[in-house]
Amino acid sequence: MYSLARNALFKLNPETSHDLTLDLLGAAGRLGLARRFVRQPANFPVTVMGLDFPNPVGLAAGLDKNGDAIDGLAGLGFGFVEIGTVTPRPQPGNPRPRLFRLPQADAIINRMGFNNRGVDYLLQRVGNARYNGILGINIGKNFDTPVERAEDDYLICLNRVYDAASYITVNVSSPNTPGLRSLQFGDSLKQLLASLSVRREALALARGRRVPVAIKIAPDMTDEETALVAIAIREAGMDAIIATNTTLSREGVEMLAHANEAGGLSGAPVREKSTHTVKVLADTLGGSLPIIAVGGITEGAHAAEKIKAGASLVQLYSGFVYRGPDLIRESVDAIAAGLV
Repeated sequence: MYSLARNALFKLNPETSHDLTLDLLGAAGRLGLARRFVRQPANFPVTVMGLDFPNPVGLAAGLDKNGDAIDGLAGLGFGFVEIGTVTPRPQPGNPRPRLFRLPQADAIINRMGFNNRGVDYLLQRVGNARYNGILGINIGKNFDTPVERAEDDYLICLNRVYDAASYITVNVSSPNTPGLRSLQFGDSLKQLLASLSVRREALALARGRRVPVAIKIAPDMTDEETALVAIAIREAGMDAIIATNTTLSREGVEMLAHANEAGGLSGAPVREKSTHTVKVLADTLGGSLPIIAVGGITEGAHAAEKIKAGASLVQLYSGFVYRGPDLIRESVDAIAAGLV
C-alpha cells in the first residue's frame, strides 16, 4: 500500500510531495486514522536519558519542522518523534529547488536552510497535539543571526520549548546554514555548551523538571575531532549525542542525477560514515553518555547494526521516505532480535 502511495507521490516535485504527505499525515492524526490502518511494531521498551521509550526507533528531525503532523506520525509506530529544526523567528529557508531525490541510491540531498514558521507556531502545534509520548524538539539559529551571536538564538529556543519537550536537540551540524558547523569545534562549542548547561539547570530548578539535552553532530569530522567533541559534550553535562546529520560527501552517488547539487546528503550512502562515527563515540565515551544513531537506515539490519556499534536509540528519515512504516516495525524487530 505504501509502495503505491510512494510511486504516486514521487511523480511530484520532492518538496510538493513532502508538503502533501505532511498534510495527509496531519489529517490522519486529527481523525485518528493512522494507528487504525498501520500495523504497529512490537512493544520493546527501553530507558534512555531517564526517559521511557516504548521502542527504540524514532523519527529524526527535519521531516516535520513545524509540528504539523505529530499525531499522524506517532500513529505510524515510532517510539519517539523529533520535530524541528525550529528557530526563534520564522524564516523561509533557501531558494527553491532545495530538495532532491536520488532513488537509485535510496538517498536525498537537501539544502532547506531551516525553513520553519518559528518557535511560537511550533509550540501552538504541540499544544494542539494529542500525542503524549516522547517528543524531541530540535532547535537552531536564524540564518541572519551572526555565528558570534548564535548562543542567543539557542537560549531563546531552549527557554521557549523547555516545558513542551521530552528532550531538546541542539543542532550545530546542518550544512545548510552558513557558519553553523563551526559551532562544533573548540572554544565556540565549549562556550555554547556552557551557556546551555547553565540555562538548563536554571530552568530545571524553576520548573522542578530536568529536560535532557542532546547535541546533534556531523559525520564529516576526523576521528580525533569526533572524540574531542564527544568529550566536550560529556564534560558540559549534556545528556546524549545524536550521530549524525547529513554529509557533504558525495561518495557513492558521484554519477547520479542531482549529485552535484549543494546541500547535505542523507540516506543509504551515509550509512557507513554514520555508523563509524557512532563507533568512535562509543569507544571515546565508554558508555558514559547515550548515543542516538541516525543515517542510512534502509532496512532493519541497519538499525541493529547501529545498536551493535554502540547506540541506544536510532532514528529514521530518508529510509522512512523510501520504505514507509514497514521500516519502523522491521527495525524494532531486528533490534529486539539482536538484544534478546
